[in-house]
Amino acid sequence: MAKAPAPKKAAPRRKPAASKSAAPATPERERPAEPKRWEADKDELLEYYRQMLLIRRFEEKAGQLYGLGLIGGFCHLYIGQEAVAIGLQSALDGDLDSVITGYRDHGHMLAYGLDPKEIMAELTGRAAGNAGGKGGSMHMFSVEKRFYGGHGIVGAQVSLGTGLAFAHKYREDGGLCLAYFGDGAANQGQVYESFNMASLWKLPIIFVIENNQYAMGTSVNRSSAEEQMFKRGESFRIPGLQVNGMDVLDVRGAAEVAIEWVRGGKGPIILELKTYRYRGHSMSDPAKYRSREEVQSVREKSDPIEGIKKDLDKAGVSEDELKAIDKEIKGIVGEAADFAENAPEPEPEELYTDVLVEQY
Repeated sequence: MAKAPAPKKAAPRRKPAASKSAAPATPERERPAEPKRWEADKDELLEYYRQMLLIRRFEEKAGQLYGLGLIGGFCHLYIGQEAVAIGLQSALDGDLDSVITGYRDHGHMLAYGLDPKEIMAELTGRAAGNAGGKGGSMHMFSVEKRFYGGHGIVGAQVSLGTGLAFAHKYREDGGLCLAYFGDGAANQGQVYESFNMASLWKLPIIFVIENNQYAMGTSVNRSSAEEQMFKRGESFRIPGLQVNGMDVLDVRGAAEVAIEWVRGGKGPIILELKTYRYRGHSMSDPAKYRSREEVQSVREKSDPIEGIKKDLDKAGVSEDELKAIDKEIKGIVGEAADFAENAPEPEPEELYTDVLVEQY
């Protein structure tokens, strides 16, 4: 009987030939400098204190007017987050730069120097408001001050802010855009489309994430797989910095770093401001998703206005001087409320204006 042929041995595998030239190592990406706490003189400290106190007292008065029925619709207060707007916007060039934000916008407008009377008039739907009484709390606007809203759609302002940054670059006007959004909006899809375009075209924009820990009533750790918001731009090659948003001098120092980066033509940057809102998401929110003890603890340990008082004390500012400022601010806010209550409402014909722009 013939023997079966022996199986052929498999040919030994050849090792791939070594590459003649090794692949070049990926160069490390340039990073912005680490921010330092801003060193402010006495006058600057007093101005920061005054502006933050103006926002605080204004928002408290707005809450009162809402309770009286003089402000309708939604109303989102900025109480607790004052250091963010003042620290960032004090570093901008008001003649060049633009600002855009979401619906928690009163504080941003005050920080940009808009008249409290006009803002309060807008809140109460009066013709003297900066949007003619038709924007209300969530949709304020001022072309003169380069403040482009106030937007009720969550995250929509990020794409619009990217467009503003494109306009700055296209016109070569030297300006940049500061685009605010919250930790809830940071999970919206259009935000990442905007990140991609801004990085691809190296647009002059600072993406500001105001992380106040709660997206409406849901905490960050329950809604975000990546809780470190400043890392959200890494896959788009956008550097990020995390900042103590309860200290106006920390915020001011971070603003300097971000502005230098963007004006230097290096493209966008993300600033995550760790902050906290004392009131509910809006005036209709009872905020039962967190304890009173939590809110009180933040007030006692991290309040931005109480915090700057320590720096003012070191600078030699007396308690009497601070009381005088508080009295002045209360007067300004009281006048704004009186002005708004007595100002006329828009004429019915105004329903048909500012609806369509026709170009010929």
